Amino acid sequence: MTKAELLELISHGENSGVEFKHDDMRPEQIAKEIVAFANFQGGQVLLGVDDDGSISGIQRENLDRWLVDTVLGRYIHPRIIPHYKEVRVSESQRVAVITISTGVTKPYVVRHRDREDIYIRTGSTSRLATREQQARLFASGGMLHAEKLPVSGSGLSDLSQDRMKEYLLSIVGENEVPGDSEGWHALLCKLGFMTESETGSPPVCTIAGLILFGLSPRRLLPNAGIRWMAFEGNDKSYKSLDDRLFDEPLVPVRNVSSAVGGRILGNGLLESLFMAMRPFVSEELDDLGDSLRRQRSWAYPLEALRESVINAVAHRDWTRHEKIEVVRYADRLSVLSPGALQNSMTVEKMIAGQRSPRNNLIVAVLRDYGYVDSRGMGVRSKIIPLLLENNGTVPEFEASEDYLKTVMYQRA
Repeated sequence: MTKAELLELISHGENSGVEFKHDDMRPEQIAKEIVAFANFQGGQVLLGVDDDGSISGIQRENLDRWLVDTVLGRYIHPRIIPHYKEVRVSESQRVAVITISTGVTKPYVVRHRDREDIYIRTGSTSRLATREQQARLFASGGMLHAEKLPVSGSGLSDLSQDRMKEYLLSIVGENEVPGDSEGWHALLCKLGFMTESETGSPPVCTIAGLILFGLSPRRLLPNAGIRWMAFEGNDKSYKSLDDRLFDEPLVPVRNVSSAVGGRILGNGLLESLFMAMRPFVSEELDDLGDSLRRQRSWAYPLEALRESVINAVAHRDWTRHEKIEVVRYADRLSVLSPGALQNSMTVEKMIAGQRSPRNNLIVAVLRDYGYVDSRGMGVRSKIIPLLLENNGTVPEFEASEDYLKTVMYQRA
């Protein structure tokens, strides 16, 4: 960083990515700022700059060694390795620029006085994370598998027996299904679809179990299901043509010994959603095809639509209270999946084909049913090339701390 670049950065004041500090601050105070940036989207701590932007300069000798040995070595866990640079602004003044990238082993904590405090960046301040925010950090760092959390008040009766029987016999390869509730509890706990209760009461469903096989998941898990809306115009202020909330098991019931393929006897969540979407994203052509059946023209490639919705289901963050939302406008269709990208994943990495699954159990079952291929690179191999080939458009991916939104446009 040059002097000019530093002065330009200071002129914009403190914000979500920049913090000013004196270098005589207590080590835990500087550690707090570094941790908050590592738990958020990264940022820069400028030592030797007052809150009002005036430059006081650094005074501490061997500041870089003190930061490494004391601030980073004693107060921050897990270990963070920031970039350190001193920029001279005058003969007598230097400013230390500490650049912190988004952490990949969240949450980072400040260890002080027998406590471990988790901080996040909110606007221009660093604050203690709430319990909900802490859960998201643990999940994003791969330390919390929210899909295996228990759903209070749930039980075996909340799961579809038909769907579970088919899964066990056709996919897991069981020779027979359990004959009583005790056997069901034992087997489903081993598979991760139920979990033992610490109070000695019967096991309860996990989030994954309820989402995959639950008769009405939203009764006990309000953020389950998919919200589908269709609008006449290009925003939500125009007339709503359709508005539904789907609340069904994720997997269907089929009439064959193998769950992959065959005629569906009972829809799953995805089949019901696509049946509702179909009139708004496709139309029958007047000409008959070679099969003497009317052909259907899709405003968006069907496989790209399917992949976008499945990605939202597979990778949503279950610590978030929002639902998945699929919205069709006159010129585009958007799919919103609650939760930030995890483990330092970015849109650029996602497009390049890098993978970072959040809900491994749900993804595994989706793969068992043929919804997900073994590569798990649908954005790179399906969504982007299919839209380019069929629509001449490029999809947009918008990632924030709250959601990942995929936007597909109609033919150019």
